[in-house]
Amino acid sequence: MARYIGPKEKIERRLGAKLFLKGERSYSPKSATVKRMYPPGMHGRNFRPRLSEYGSQLQSKQKIRNIYRLMERQFKNLAKEAIKSKEETGEYLIRKLETRLDNVVFRAGFAQSRDQARQLVNHGHILVNGKKVTIPSSQVKVGDEIKVREGSRRTKYFSMLLPQWIKKYKPPSWIELDSDNFIAKIEGMPTVQESGIESKDIQSLIDFYSR
Repeated sequence: MARYIGPKEKIERRLGAKLFLKGERSYSPKSATVKRMYPPGMHGRNFRPRLSEYGSQLQSKQKIRNIYRLMERQFKNLAKEAIKSKEETGEYLIRKLETRLDNVVFRAGFAQSRDQARQLVNHGHILVNGKKVTIPSSQVKVGDEIKVREGSRRTKYFSMLLPQWIKKYKPPSWIELDSDNFIAKIEGMPTVQESGIESKDIQSLIDFYSR
């Protein structure tokens, strides 16, 4: 299955939830989810079907999958792994999602969206413990140091654009951020509460993959 590259706000409108997929634009009045929070299509404004239990579970799954920008197979494998683990399923799943390198780059404030963060990792701008890592799904652990590569700091993005927002950005409690030097250190593990994902959506997702 190919990665979806169409309008991201169309995903949010279809699911009826703001997923903040467009970075700064998602918080502005220009966002389509502010002006047109109804399903896309000619009948979208007047029609929203009543969901069955399965439909509700599917919608929750799609919400979380799209928030973290994963492909279906990736996401399914991760969910199945969480269900089989001996730990609490929801906490395990969220921890695995939140400690992906692309998500950590986003949470550290180095990018304004997870898609942008994935691109930074893919293009070799990010170092983990001093080594370049170009795999967005790489897992980080407590004590790891994530920083912007020295050579990359001379680019327009890191020298002019990133400083405009990172000074005002407050990362979650499990990340210690040095905004002057673009260094983030993992100080703990993320919690479900800090992820911003609703517990009911996590439970619906678990029920969906437990069938």
